[in-house]
Amino acid sequence: MRLSPLTFVLSIAALAIATIVCSAVGYTTAYSFSVGSVQTFDQQPIFDGFLRTQPTPTPVPTQAVAAAPTASTATDEPADSMAPLEPTATLDPLADIPAITDPRRITILILGIDQRTGETGPFRSDTMILVSLDPARKTAGVLSIPRDLWVTIPGYQSGRINTANELGDAYGFPGGGPALAAATVELNLGIDIDYYVLVNFDVFTQVVDVLAPNGVEVCPNEPIDDPKYPDAGYGTLEVHFDAGCQRLQATRLLQYARTRATYGGDFDRARRQQEVLNAFREEVLSAGGLANIISQVPTLWEQVSTNVKTNLSLSEILSLAQLAQDIPRSSITFGVIDNLYVDLGQTNTGDQVLIPRQSSINFLLQQVFNPQGDLTLSDLRTRAEAENAEIVVFNNTDTSGLAGQTRDWLTSRGVSVANIGNVSSPNSASTIVRDYTGKVWTARYLAALMGLPADRVQPGADGATTADVMVVVGPDIQSILAGE
Repeated sequence: MRLSPLTFVLSIAALAIATIVCSAVGYTTAYSFSVGSVQTFDQQPIFDGFLRTQPTPTPVPTQAVAAAPTASTATDEPADSMAPLEPTATLDPLADIPAITDPRRITILILGIDQRTGETGPFRSDTMILVSLDPARKTAGVLSIPRDLWVTIPGYQSGRINTANELGDAYGFPGGGPALAAATVELNLGIDIDYYVLVNFDVFTQVVDVLAPNGVEVCPNEPIDDPKYPDAGYGTLEVHFDAGCQRLQATRLLQYARTRATYGGDFDRARRQQEVLNAFREEVLSAGGLANIISQVPTLWEQVSTNVKTNLSLSEILSLAQLAQDIPRSSITFGVIDNLYVDLGQTNTGDQVLIPRQSSINFLLQQVFNPQGDLTLSDLRTRAEAENAEIVVFNNTDTSGLAGQTRDWLTSRGVSVANIGNVSSPNSASTIVRDYTGKVWTARYLAALMGLPADRVQPGADGATTADVMVVVGPDIQSILAGE
């Protein structure tokens, strides 16, 4: 049996889609094996219809089989001379799924809502994750969007991005809350969204309980204490996580993914959610996880079907799954709209919100959805030279002279440095390259020249220079300069 549809979202960060894909494939497989032949389904144009319609097996006509002759005492034919049985072909329930041949990017908005028992909404979204697949390049990007991002909501006043789902459901926007949320992301980020998937957090715990019954291992890099974590009702409870790797069951895993009780708040939470999704993928794709998926998927679908809303059809889901099997983990890029891409703001009612820095966010979108990892150093240099950026080097350590040494090293490699200086309050962090004016290729070229990973290229947001690009050197620059 082909399990690639499971790999689709488990590797792309959406438990929501994983639930749908697992369930669709699970039912296809379960019915195929039970009847003994490939089945057809009464497919609805929208997947919501599939939630309400149980699949009905379509009998496959069979040829009449002549009765076997009965044993006769008069025959001299040896008992063991029976003709061998023809082997039965192993049927692939996904063999007829149409492949995606359109090379254009496919983008899906994942929405998680905090719906509690007995509540009917409308609900604000608690989690927003944008997943984009590139069929031509076989790559994927995953972007977490903070719920307090202050945006323009089409047809309404500006507000937090998490209110779009609530407004769409409350005021009858065509397609409801998820459609308005998608339109809001399109307007503010400039990305076309093809599909949406909305789930509540019951889906998360049900998926983990069924597909990872032994829990999922995560590795907090600091202790977490949250004395006011929201409980299942309308109160709070205290949750704590020690630093270091530990295995968490579904309820604790959800707490770990949702708590904001760290210095980085929503931004740290977005990174933990991506950590959880990656760890979950590893768990279910282990030998035990795969065996568990095969047997448990039909049960899982029965549990979660009422908690999923999407405009994806069944055939579209399975075709996406077929596409995603060809995307390796190394070709999936993750990103978070965090403090590097926003400014803190305040509404006229005193509420704190996040004001997007559009040029910085555009930089992030390119990094996540259009990475250029396959460019050679020569390609990057050509593009950087075309930008004609002004470059400065600042020392972020207490070791004097590092900015000048770095300038000389860059100059020897044909890079012109306009000025050097010192960070006002050095913290000896690792070397980074800051892009202040959208000179992306210059920043990427400098990082590649120094052997820095892609995540060391960051938008400049501190106003420390009027130059285009700043190399902020840390203690690790000494090994770079020494050629180690």
